[in-house]
Amino acid sequence: MDFGFDADQEAFRQELRRFAEKTLVPHYQADDRAGRFRRELAADMAGMGLTGLRIPEAHGGQQATAVVAGIAAEEVGRADFNAGYLIVNTALISDIVVRNATEEQQRAWLPGIAAGEVVPCLAITEPGHGTDAANLELRAVPDGAGWRLEGEKTSITLGTVADRAVVLARTGGPGARGVSAFWVDLDTPRLSRSGFDDLGGRAIGRASLYFDGVPVGRGELIGEEGGGFVSVMQGFDYSRAIIGLACLGAAQVSLEEALQWARDRQAFGQPIGRFQGVAFPLAEYATQLRGARHVCYEALWRKDCGLEHGAEAAMAKLWAPRLATQVIHQCLLTFGHLAYSVDSPLGQRLRDVIGLEIGDGTAQASTLVIARHLLGRAYAP
Repeated sequence: MDFGFDADQEAFRQELRRFAEKTLVPHYQADDRAGRFRRELAADMAGMGLTGLRIPEAHGGQQATAVVAGIAAEEVGRADFNAGYLIVNTALISDIVVRNATEEQQRAWLPGIAAGEVVPCLAITEPGHGTDAANLELRAVPDGAGWRLEGEKTSITLGTVADRAVVLARTGGPGARGVSAFWVDLDTPRLSRSGFDDLGGRAIGRASLYFDGVPVGRGELIGEEGGGFVSVMQGFDYSRAIIGLACLGAAQVSLEEALQWARDRQAFGQPIGRFQGVAFPLAEYATQLRGARHVCYEALWRKDCGLEHGAEAAMAKLWAPRLATQVIHQCLLTFGHLAYSVDSPLGQRLRDVIGLEIGDGTAQASTLVIARHLLGRAYAP
């Protein structure tokens, strides 16, 4: 049993740490204040291979393992949590395309993602259907040799800036089997976008997308008609572990900063780390971070080994975002009034990680998945 990275993985982690500190950290708070997504961010990350991690080498990608994608998310999460969404989105969408699209479609779609020229998003959530995605209402209305998309998607990460989207739409009857997936060009006058003014994640352009007869052809259908829901949802079984590691990266760097502050800050004639009320909460959270990190990497390792990993990924999504929120909050309190200023990144990290307690599967949904794995579907809620 090996709990460490191999030499290549560790070298990648160290190289990525240097890149992130130099290229990502300086923009993290500025992009939040401006509420902007910088297109050059995609190019910078593509230069490090981060937008093509899960894309085959034949299509311009790195063909990296799921564990390596997790390392990337963790390191980027330390430096610029919102930049991590590019890793999550491109890894998840690339996996969907590689697993379900034809070779011709892969050749046409994947190189642009790997090069950072195409920023993709995933359009599933609707105003009345978040977790209940199998009952979505956006319709693909038959139109000649293709369809026209009619309806609304909401809470779409990178929705204001994305070039293309994997869109789930109803092509058939009720339920999951009536849903198909399409690779949709968002640069069309028949699509309008409305961004949100959010508490956190202000640089990722969360938005509602309004489809007013957006045309899609047979060539944009991903996989089989009626197979879209299953093909897309399979990808979430490991992307949730990647999300967990991005959250833990933000929490870990916050903990490191708080520990250093506990060494440096003097009160009552000694470092504040000498007081149990300061030291013990940090020690307890360091322990929990270690455990959550192992759960995340186990899920990714199991995927790489071809083993069932749904329960582990759900555990990662249940634990890591909630824990990261708690850790960063405690670190902010450790610094006291200094961290309550917007000059400190702690407040922004706290606002940002809260978003992933909601997005990509709530705690309740993750708990349900875990319960069904433990008890069996017939004996669980």
